[in-house]
Amino acid sequence: MSLINKEISDFSAQAFLKKEGDAKGDFVTFTKADLKGKWSVFFFYPADFTFVCPTELADLQDQYAEFQKLGCEIFAVSCDSHFVHKAWHESSERVGKLTYPMLADPTAKLARDFDVYIEDVGLSERGTFVVNPEGKIVSYEVSAGNVGRNAQELLRKVQALQFVAEHGDEVCPARWKPGDETLKPTFDLVGKL
Repeated sequence: MSLINKEISDFSAQAFLKKEGDAKGDFVTFTKADLKGKWSVFFFYPADFTFVCPTELADLQDQYAEFQKLGCEIFAVSCDSHFVHKAWHESSERVGKLTYPMLADPTAKLARDFDVYIEDVGLSERGTFVVNPEGKIVSYEVSAGNVGRNAQELLRKVQALQFVAEHGDEVCPARWKPGDETLKPTFDLVGKL
């Protein structure tokens, strides 16, 4: 079953957040209401203190300013607690550079809502979800746990999704980037794909 256009459920989650220039970071709470009117990326990863995850999170940090320019917030999410996120942040050189929120999901409420929870091991799949300002999933990808993702490609997808949301009569071809030509279908795609 596709999750495209699924509205995400109400949630309240603790996060660890260390903004740029902040010496120690803080625990903050995020809810669905915080997302309304904004683009968001939920970046699920299996667990803190693992191997592939810090490389992905650092790659995402390298592109974070570009996501911010698009008005898009990044939420890293795992089934760890916010305390574990803080400990990992303080002990890992790569993770210690993160300035976007690390959402805690110890009860797996978010992982279940996004359908990436692995029940028998208590971890989430490596899932990436783009949520539009109405709180609906407009793109997602779930990868094998041993394969890292590419933040530049994710940024390109967000740019394309935002373009299409603004220019509903145009679509973005493969490898489209801002400024490239788009396509104008000669028939209505809504409900046909």
